[in-house]
Amino acid sequence: MYAPGIGKRAFALFLCVLSLWLVQPLLAQRVPATVPHVHFVATGGTISNRDGGRLTAEELAKNMPGVERYARVTFEQFTNVASSELSLAQWVALARRVNEVFATDKELAGVVVTSGTDTLEETAFFLHLTVRDPRPVVIVGSMRNPSTVGYEGAANLLEGVRVAADPASRNKGALVVLNDEINSARNVTKTDALRLQTFRSREYGQLGVVDRDRVVYFSQITQRHNERIEFDISKVTELPRVDVAASYAGADGTAIRAFVAAGARAIVSAALPPGVTTPGEAEALDEARRRGVLVVISSRAGSGRVLPRTSLRRRGFVVADNLNPQKARVLAMLALTRTDDPVEAQRIFDEY
Repeated sequence: MYAPGIGKRAFALFLCVLSLWLVQPLLAQRVPATVPHVHFVATGGTISNRDGGRLTAEELAKNMPGVERYARVTFEQFTNVASSELSLAQWVALARRVNEVFATDKELAGVVVTSGTDTLEETAFFLHLTVRDPRPVVIVGSMRNPSTVGYEGAANLLEGVRVAADPASRNKGALVVLNDEINSARNVTKTDALRLQTFRSREYGQLGVVDRDRVVYFSQITQRHNERIEFDISKVTELPRVDVAASYAGADGTAIRAFVAAGARAIVSAALPPGVTTPGEAEALDEARRRGVLVVISSRAGSGRVLPRTSLRRRGFVVADNLNPQKARVLAMLALTRTDDPVEAQRIFDEY
C-alpha cells in the first residue's frame, strides 16, 4: 500500500530512504569484520579503583571511546585488587591464563592486562619471561583513579588495545603502555611516585609511541623473549623464595642472614653502585653461598650494569647486568626453576 497521490516508484524510494535512516545507527555500531580481536584481562589496580567500589573488566571495556575502530574486544576479570596484593601464585596463574588464551585462539591479535602501578614493572617482566607466544601481551595501568580529575586510565587502556591489535607489536615481548609511550617490560621502571610520566626506560629508551594516526616503533630489544624463552610456566607449581637485601652504609648482614634462615633460595643484593657491598654484607653473602643459596649482585643506582668482576666470580656470585634489584629477583626465581648452579644461572642472566 502507498499513500494517495504518490507514485509507486516514488513511494518505494521513500521506503528505501526511511529504511536506511532507521538502520544507520545500528550499522554504525557494528564492528567491521576486519578489525583484530584483542582479549582484555583485568587484575585491578588504580585504573579500576574508583570511590565506592572498583570498576569491573566490563565497565573498563565500555569506557574506551571509539575502540571498535581498532579492535573487537573481549574481556575477563582475573582479579580486582591492588597490585601490591598480587601474590606469586597469582603471577603463575596469570601467565598460564595468558598462554592458554593464545593457545586456544589462533586468530587472536594480542592480550591486554591491566595492573596497579606499584608492582606493574615486576608483573610485566614476569609475563615477558613466561609468555611464549610471538603475539603481544600489553600491560596497562594509570596513576590517577576513576574518581579523580584528569583520570587517564581509559586513554591508556585504549592505547594498550591499539598496540595489542597492531601487527608491528609481534615478537617484541611484553610491552608496557602508559602516557602515549611503549616501553619494553624488560627495561621499564617506575621513576616517580606521582607523575603521569613515571614509567621510563631511562638510558635504554622507549620502544615506540602511540599517536593519533598510528602506532610507531623506533627500536627493538635484543635479549631473549617470546618463543626463545626457556622457562615453562605450565610445569611450575610454586616459585622459589628469593629476597632482596638493600645495601647501605654500615649494613652488617643481619637482613641477609634472616632471609637465609627464612628459607630463601636466592638473595639479590641491591648493592652500592657499581655492585659493592659493605664488609658485613660480604661476610653474610659468603655464608649464604656456602649454604647453597644463589647470590645475585644488582645495584641500587637504578641504571648501569654490574660487571662480572673476577672477585665476584671466584666467590660464586651471579651479576645481574643492568637489571634493577626487583627485576633481578623475578629472573632469579625463574632461573631457580631450572638450575641452582651459579655458572648456568649467570648464563641465564647474560641472555635475558
